[in-house]
Amino acid sequence: MTNVSKALSGLLCSLLMFGCNQQGQPIEDFGIEKLTRGVSTEADVRAAMGEPAMIWDDGGGARTLEYPKGPAGHRTWMIALDGSGTLRDYRQVLTTETFATIRPGMTMEEVRRTLGRPRSATDFPLKNETVWDWRYLEPPGTERIFNVHFDRDSGRVTTTSVSDELMG
Repeated sequence: MTNVSKALSGLLCSLLMFGCNQQGQPIEDFGIEKLTRGVSTEADVRAAMGEPAMIWDDGGGARTLEYPKGPAGHRTWMIALDGSGTLRDYRQVLTTETFATIRPGMTMEEVRRTLGRPRSATDFPLKNETVWDWRYLEPPGTERIFNVHFDRDSGRVTTTSVSDELMG
């Protein structure tokens, strides 16, 4: 980041009264800026982010804590802890890059673990289909809906789609 862009980010934070991280960038979700990879503990994560919606067992004592910022939010944070309970990594998973990893044949659990809790699940009995959806921001800031279509009998992904947020 150049000095000019750092200054502009700092000015934006000040003028719009955003909270900013240590690099002068607007904070996407309050709490995440308090965490440090390789240093923060699970207690630090819970103090900053609250109780997780789900705890995934990664084996060997490692776990992933899921923090959806919704149900109508645009972000879901997955926070990975190593076997000793130290923060290994965190990432926001409602992105086009993560959506691209969802493939036909994946199970509902695999999708849930990848994207977190869906905003909604809708059954379409005549199509023998269940559709889960997540709101997200498509850069530079367009609200969209990512949909995962499952076969109701097998519970496996058949396809994915993207739709616009319906207003009204």
